[in-house]
Amino acid sequence: MPTAALRCENLVKKFAGTTAVRGLDLNVPAGAIFGLLGPNGSGKTTTIRTSLGIYVPDGGSVELLGSRDPLAVRHRVGYLPEERGLYAKMKVAEQLTFLAAIRGLDEAEANRRAHAWLDRVGLAANARSETGELSKGMQQKVQFAAAVIHEPDLVVLDEPFTGLDPINSRLLQDLILEQRGRGATVVLSTHRMEQVEALCESICLIHEGRPILDGVLADIRTGYGRNTVVVEYEGGGGPLTDLPGVRRGEDTGQEARLELDPGADPQAVIRTVVNRVAIGAVRLEHPSLEDIYLERVGAPPSPAGEAAS
Repeated sequence: MPTAALRCENLVKKFAGTTAVRGLDLNVPAGAIFGLLGPNGSGKTTTIRTSLGIYVPDGGSVELLGSRDPLAVRHRVGYLPEERGLYAKMKVAEQLTFLAAIRGLDEAEANRRAHAWLDRVGLAANARSETGELSKGMQQKVQFAAAVIHEPDLVVLDEPFTGLDPINSRLLQDLILEQRGRGATVVLSTHRMEQVEALCESICLIHEGRPILDGVLADIRTGYGRNTVVVEYEGGGGPLTDLPGVRRGEDTGQEARLELDPGADPQAVIRTVVNRVAIGAVRLEHPSLEDIYLERVGAPPSPAGEAAS
């Protein structure tokens, strides 16, 4: 496995005169879970498809798993696209067996892994169902199994949590961690900031086809300092988001998360909070990834899929 599982240098991709990716540099460390983030239309999906050889770049270069030809190593890649790519009329187990076979597994091993994965994701009882009969969340779990059934070196997941309830989101999170545990590299593109914080060691935030923030997530958050006061409280006293020194915040009436103005004194803010409400707990934190996202991009991450990526 090379030091970088995926490296893009000055990558450019255009469509009918529109530049979707413009001079993008990207370095995905081997063996890590890497978050590729950005608002709708920022170029995330285009970057993924160009990196995997689905699109031909209009400029720059791609090195995938040590190869300058992404198609030469496609058997070592597992890809879950944002749009489902399953055959609706094919039975679930047959579909997984077929997809495993075209990735190089013999029929017996493909069938064994198909049933093992259906059991792993809680769909053993649906093995003989047509895929189109399944719910969106069930189909998403089948799509994930299809992406990893051949144990690829690189797993690329574009909005993998779409359609999943909290229980199945946790299951998928555990399965992603298992992929890293066996030595695979995972590229995760998602709007779910809490999942990125839970899973990713490194990130790249792109906007209008260019990177605007990249590196180790812990280092990025540390670089912003401890600028967020989190308060658990009881009783009224009015919203805490209008306090002097607070740049912006969220207040549910029981918990407030207050991002401070640059240069504001956290202790002064905390003293004001104590005088206004009955404190259950208070702590000073680094900003969340969502806070950083909002500051750099200027728009909230959308839970919907990308319309133009």
